[in-house]
Amino acid sequence: MKKSKWITIGLVIVAFIIFSRLITNHFPLVLLFGGIILVIYGFKGKSKPVSTNSLPSLSKQREKSYLDSGMSYREIEFFRETLNQAKQQIEQLQKNIGNSAKLKAIDLRHDTIRAAKALFKELVKEPTRLNEASHFLYTHLPNMVDLTDKFIEINNHEIKNRDTYEKIEESIQIIDQMASLITQDYQKFVSDDLDDLDIELSIAKQSIKRDNEYKQNEVR
Repeated sequence: MKKSKWITIGLVIVAFIIFSRLITNHFPLVLLFGGIILVIYGFKGKSKPVSTNSLPSLSKQREKSYLDSGMSYREIEFFRETLNQAKQQIEQLQKNIGNSAKLKAIDLRHDTIRAAKALFKELVKEPTRLNEASHFLYTHLPNMVDLTDKFIEINNHEIKNRDTYEKIEESIQIIDQMASLITQDYQKFVSDDLDDLDIELSIAKQSIKRDNEYKQNEVR
């Protein structure tokens, strides 16, 4: 609460106390009443903590691009909430991988973090294709985060027995499979782009071949 507001409240209470003493002998009750007022305003004056999970502000340019793509305001809000959650999960996954050599090896083998970030960027560019990434957003990515969270927790146990090591090994195998699925999610999402590239390469090769044949015929 601002200092000026506290001063105003204090002056009001003091004036009320003086006035009350002139007309009544219930001075303790007046003090109690004044204390209650201070407590209430004190709680109201406390600012609410800013949530780290809150959505970032949406620029007018980005909003226009969403609307131009045919999305409604409700769809835009759902899209942004979904991607905000995915962003946090990717950041947590990257943090988990950085805390374990075994998880780092899996990431190097499948390029999991790069695939997840790349798919996230593709979704930002093409928001209307959100449903095509449903397996990644609602199953593979959150499961990967949960599995690595649990793996880190178990792996950090100071005392490990045979069952613990078996669980660690089993977790690594499942995490490896899930990492592969995330990479496949990205490859599947951009498969149309790869098909388009193949067509363009094929056309370019044919053009080069015709040019070479034409030049050979000119030489003859």
